[in-house]
Amino acid sequence: MEDFTLYFLLGWNHIISFDALDHLLFLVSLTCIYKLSDWRKVLILITAFTLGHSLTLALCSLNIIKFNNNWIEFLIPLTIIITSVHNILPHETDKSRNIQWKYLMAIFFGLIHGMGFANTIRFMVAKTQTITIPLLSFNIGIEVGQTIVVMTILYVTYIFTASAGLKQRWWTISMSFICGIIALYMCISRLPF
Repeated sequence: MEDFTLYFLLGWNHIISFDALDHLLFLVSLTCIYKLSDWRKVLILITAFTLGHSLTLALCSLNIIKFNNNWIEFLIPLTIIITSVHNILPHETDKSRNIQWKYLMAIFFGLIHGMGFANTIRFMVAKTQTITIPLLSFNIGIEVGQTIVVMTILYVTYIFTASAGLKQRWWTISMSFICGIIALYMCISRLPF
């Protein structure tokens, strides 16, 4: 139980901490297009992200795949920029195709974000010699933290759009622009070459 709590809190802090600004920005850019009534879609979306995150964490922890950390630190804010630009551009009227694209994007970008924490968890798992409990509890911590963050984003969106009268499209563009600009600065400061 002690190991479960340790890794759960590690996953939780990976999301909730302001040291995880890139992760928080990604969640904002991923979910700012949704309304509070879309909460089920959003929870599925962040679960897709966690699945991608979990897969690369497991593969990296088992030393099956390895990536240059400088490139990963550059690619993580790039995922925020791509998501933000996708939010700002006009979309097809077929919402089912748009949501399918979002799910695929969440899984793929989860793969990249998972590599960002792989070195730390690889070192910690090496001490315990087992991967199941650490990865499971870490990912549960991530999922609980993400759920709280995205529900907060949905409530803030509701306050600005339904209560304050700001149009959803303007909210999405504003939040995506802010996230994209911050991520652009991160990308430039993390250039791997």
